[in-house]
Amino acid sequence: MQTHCISNQIEFEGFDGHKVVAAFDGGAITSDAGALLLRHTDKAIGLFDRVASCFVDHRNPDLTVHCVRTLVAQRISAIALGYEDVDDHDTLRHDPVLALLSERLRPKRSDCAVLAGKSTLNRLEHGRVGTPTRYHKISYDKAAAEALFVDLFMEAHDKAPEEIVLDLDATDDPLYGHQEGRFFHGYYGCYCTLPLYIFCGRHLLAARLRPSDIDASKGSQEEVGRIVTRIRKTWPNVRIILRADSGFARDALMDWCETNNIDYIFGLARNRRLEKAIAPAMEEAGVACSESGKPARVFRDFMWSTKDSWSRRRRVIGKAEWTLKGSNPRFIVTSLEPWRGAARALYEDLYCARGDMLSNDRKTVSKSASSTCMPTAPAPTPCGPISCGFGSLRSPTF
Repeated sequence: MQTHCISNQIEFEGFDGHKVVAAFDGGAITSDAGALLLRHTDKAIGLFDRVASCFVDHRNPDLTVHCVRTLVAQRISAIALGYEDVDDHDTLRHDPVLALLSERLRPKRSDCAVLAGKSTLNRLEHGRVGTPTRYHKISYDKAAAEALFVDLFMEAHDKAPEEIVLDLDATDDPLYGHQEGRFFHGYYGCYCTLPLYIFCGRHLLAARLRPSDIDASKGSQEEVGRIVTRIRKTWPNVRIILRADSGFARDALMDWCETNNIDYIFGLARNRRLEKAIAPAMEEAGVACSESGKPARVFRDFMWSTKDSWSRRRRVIGKAEWTLKGSNPRFIVTSLEPWRGAARALYEDLYCARGDMLSNDRKTVSKSASSTCMPTAPAPTPCGPISCGFGSLRSPTF
């Protein structure tokens, strides 16, 4: 018996004078329409071309299907859309909207898709500096890639700011496999790497992957030096302040800042000597708390030095705080002179502002870091289509 084929449309019971019809002519449907926003953003700043220029392609152009620019655009856009794992691209290579990021809408060869699969992208991510080998035909310019982050940051400003604050942060990136350089970190309680991030506001200026069996500040002086040098070539008169937690309060970094006319404000781990220095202020805060029934803070500003690890005395601000649960002393060390800010203002307005800033920045960066450390990154939650012809918009993360 001949089968009865489904017609192009199915009409259901009408409602309020309108027909209700199901159509099957929607064509290819995508749930990643956010790629269109990324495409327009790229046209404004030329990100894909500029990142691609940091690579050198030694492949035979006559045998190459996907150029480096297409690979870069495809990978960046997928990460921004929530597809961190390179394995996702065996499906994404057929996505009709992501195809708009390529050189053409029709593949160069009939047996290939418009976009690259995981194997081709894997070769890009395993690119090396230097002479190509049989299995590594794509290399990259490390200095150019590092400079691009700083250049994009400066180009986002119409004019040079009077002052900028660079936030340094070392945080855990958990590991779930037996990757090279894997170590257990006692503070975070897991196997992880300890990448170094440097931000200015919402702009990422540097991200350096490091093992976790190191001091949190390791390599920060070199990274900051590189960034500051490039910034000062364009903005020679800008004032620069480094801001970080106590893991960066190291004499070498502070001495370098003082030598290079850079201010800093770092957290300072408390100890008995520091607590003794603000003991009278702590008593004062305790009395104020008991009288008001509310937490009380008293600040002290003094010159201080460690017994042997610091080369000089430095300005330390102590926060003598008494909460309903008891004492809560905190300390910071800074090169900022008293005329640049009183103790309370520097602590509450300048130093504490790093908490909210880094909280948001970590969320953004962690999305793109997970596939680097996880053998199989979790697949993003699919967005169901909301119309016959177009799926729901998955907005990019800028």
